[in-house]
Amino acid sequence: MCELLEIEYLDIPEDEKNEIIIKQVLKECYKTEKLNPEYLYVNIILTNPENIRKFNKEYRNIDKETDVLSFPMFEKEELSNFKSCCREVLGDIIISVDRVKKQAEEYGHSFERELSYMVVHGFYHLMGYDHIQEEDKKIMRAKEENILRTLKIER
Repeated sequence: MCELLEIEYLDIPEDEKNEIIIKQVLKECYKTEKLNPEYLYVNIILTNPENIRKFNKEYRNIDKETDVLSFPMFEKEELSNFKSCCREVLGDIIISVDRVKKQAEEYGHSFERELSYMVVHGFYHLMGYDHIQEEDKKIMRAKEENILRTLKIER
């Protein structure tokens, strides 16, 4: 069976606990959205605030730290019944682990819950969803909460 993802660490130590959380969440995302890991996988980069700020500045022209960035490789319409002759990357998700820790404390929930949310949030951006318009935000948030509720990852 093909892996759902590849995880890279950029200037932070590897952490098997984070990898277990990320795999569990992505597995449910793939199942819910009926994606086949034989055709698509997600590349996840776990990093620090300095690096995510650089990515944000370089690719979005926003010179500030953020929690998660997503870079999809396909348009939403291309993903329905996706099949390919070879495995392709659905996209990249970059997560600031320090920011995840900080936000978990601020919001009063576990690190696991915040990391899971970042993965789900990034995944749905890769799937073509966003939260700019209120109507779109409702759809995306419902999908995110469905995944977390199914996994029993509560606030």
